[in-house]
Amino acid sequence: MEVKVFGVVGAGQMGNGIAHVAAAAGLDVIMNDVKKEFVDKGLKTIEKNLDRVVSKGKMTPEDKSAILGRIRPSVDLKDFEGADFVVEAIIENLGLKKQVFEKLDQVMSPGRVIASNTSSISITKLAAFTNRPEKFIGMHFMNPVPIMKLVEVINGLATDNETTNLTLELSKKFGKTPVEAQDFPGFISNRVLMPMINEAIYALFEGVGTVQAIDEVMKLGMNHPMGPLTLADFIGLDTCLAILNVLYEGFGDTKYRPCPLLKKYVDAGYMGKKSGRGFYQY
Repeated sequence: MEVKVFGVVGAGQMGNGIAHVAAAAGLDVIMNDVKKEFVDKGLKTIEKNLDRVVSKGKMTPEDKSAILGRIRPSVDLKDFEGADFVVEAIIENLGLKKQVFEKLDQVMSPGRVIASNTSSISITKLAAFTNRPEKFIGMHFMNPVPIMKLVEVINGLATDNETTNLTLELSKKFGKTPVEAQDFPGFISNRVLMPMINEAIYALFEGVGTVQAIDEVMKLGMNHPMGPLTLADFIGLDTCLAILNVLYEGFGDTKYRPCPLLKKYVDAGYMGKKSGRGFYQY
């Protein structure tokens, strides 16, 4: 199957990035969210990111206009009726994802692919919300999507080879490097990353070091481009907590138990960069 019309559910940080790379690859893109203002904000973010590329001389203004012209805004999931491949990129909330997948399954033609950008939830579980589990797959992009090269491709229990191969090829078309992972909680990326972030929060919680000290040790001593607490703020502390909860519940192992300080920050509304306050002030 050739993908000509590509859809994204969710116009937030991840969703608009996925729409950006799909449109830049020449696909007609439908970018959906529950409110027009969210879609408009996503489009403005894409335009801002493209302007940055144009200012560096790596893209012409005409190319920028062409990319934006390939993105169609949407506030109704029925608009995906003619889509060939749709990626869900909403928050890590199982109930909301269930609603999205049930609706997509109803409106999309049989044989078309539904994917999830989930960072930790079982692809097999999500696929069971549809009547096309063989055409359901995990396509986990990294943030910021236009820059980061990795896409984790995760097969559910019933995902067929055609869907896997199509997703791998589509990732390459977007200029990404796809890496296959098995359907275990957190897949590869977050199974490794989140315990490190959680341990950094425990180190802060227990007074082992300050926010700045913990980040500096990991940057200067381990050559990480940013410290784990800065990264947590960038990802979103609510997202980190949601992923850790999935890991903790999925494995039943106390090494994945979220730090109480992380829970307290999320309860306080300190979500990281997006809220203006996390481990750092923004």
